[in-house]
Amino acid sequence: MAKLWTVVKREYLERVRTKWFIIVTLFGPIFFAMIMVLPGYLSVKGMREARVTNLRIVDATGLGIGERVSQRLAAPQISAGMAPSMARVDTVTQEGVADVEEALLARVVSREENGVLILDSATVASGRARYLGRDAGSVGQVDALEGAVRTALIGARLEALGLDAPTADAITRLRVRIDAEKVTDQGKGGSGLAGTVFGFGVAFLLYMSIILYGQNILRGVLEEKTTRVAEVVVSSVSPDVLLAGKVIGVGAVGLTQMLVWVASGVLFWEQRSRVFSAMGIQNMPQISFPTIDPLVLVALVLYFILGYTFYASLFAAVGAMVGSQEEAQQASQPVLMLLVFSIIFVQPVMTNPTGQLALVMSWLPFSAPIIMPMRMTATPVPPLEIAGSLFGLALACAAAIWLSARIYRVGLLMYGKRPSMRELLRWIRQS
Repeated sequence: MAKLWTVVKREYLERVRTKWFIIVTLFGPIFFAMIMVLPGYLSVKGMREARVTNLRIVDATGLGIGERVSQRLAAPQISAGMAPSMARVDTVTQEGVADVEEALLARVVSREENGVLILDSATVASGRARYLGRDAGSVGQVDALEGAVRTALIGARLEALGLDAPTADAITRLRVRIDAEKVTDQGKGGSGLAGTVFGFGVAFLLYMSIILYGQNILRGVLEEKTTRVAEVVVSSVSPDVLLAGKVIGVGAVGLTQMLVWVASGVLFWEQRSRVFSAMGIQNMPQISFPTIDPLVLVALVLYFILGYTFYASLFAAVGAMVGSQEEAQQASQPVLMLLVFSIIFVQPVMTNPTGQLALVMSWLPFSAPIIMPMRMTATPVPPLEIAGSLFGLALACAAAIWLSARIYRVGLLMYGKRPSMRELLRWIRQS
């Protein structure tokens, strides 16, 4: 036990004393907030500020839909105090659409027009329109066109049913907003949106921590092997103790960093009004922080520890197998793919955290450390399901440790080419 503690202490202090650990620990929350919040904010802002300019509308509906669409497109510019850019409308018959479309397409090709919106009988019958433009790949502009056509078509249909124009216009501009609040066994549990965002943040944080510190162990084992330090160390410490010390020591570093990041996140949440005001966001939605049950917090820590142990053991085995950085990058791909496979399904699980996909991914040992914490913070999960998932993950950890320890014992002192699968099986049987 004394030797194990010595290895753990060395691995821990060797990493927390570096300047990069201090920099990443202090500024990591700012970086993660930027890559999680800033892209979404800029995307929403870009969608709202998307302007359709230099547009020609071909209207063959016979209902004046083109003029309505032009007015809808100019409305956001007028409300923002900007000079409206009204789209020019060409009213034609259904038979004349092809000729006008061909002529305007030539103008778009020659850059005289930016795009052409075609409204015809299909628009009236099924709400389908066509847009030919150089900016057809812009999601914000296409979304603005779809919204304008939809509201214009609804307004025309309401007027056809006998409503006056102002009433029809008011109905088409109506927007509904639902403030979803999660309910737990203790009652109201805070904003549902906040729970979803918090769940995604937890999953992303666990993913980054596991992949960073798992790779850290791989590089540490490989460095000790290539510099022949391992030969000196194993003369006084058994390979099993050395492996356990590395996993525990580096895991303690990751846990320390996570605690600092969580504390920083709580501080950011408390001061969010000032932060968003400094960014120029005045109308910030009032979102209450989700209520997290103490047992859920304990489960989150257990998922991090077990998930980290599972992947760290595999990374340590990979580091003992290879003899260079190039080989390590290739050999670690299967382990990395397990992590990437888990994070790919984060969005579908967030969309439906109680669905069959979420349930299956929560029980698979390689994806449970990422998916289940996100589910627990987004929606109530039965305690029995959490316990079963943790038990399965613990069994997988035991198997990974058993397998990695046998590879580590032999591979740490082996040099030369990377072992084949048959040689690995022989190492496992003989060690």
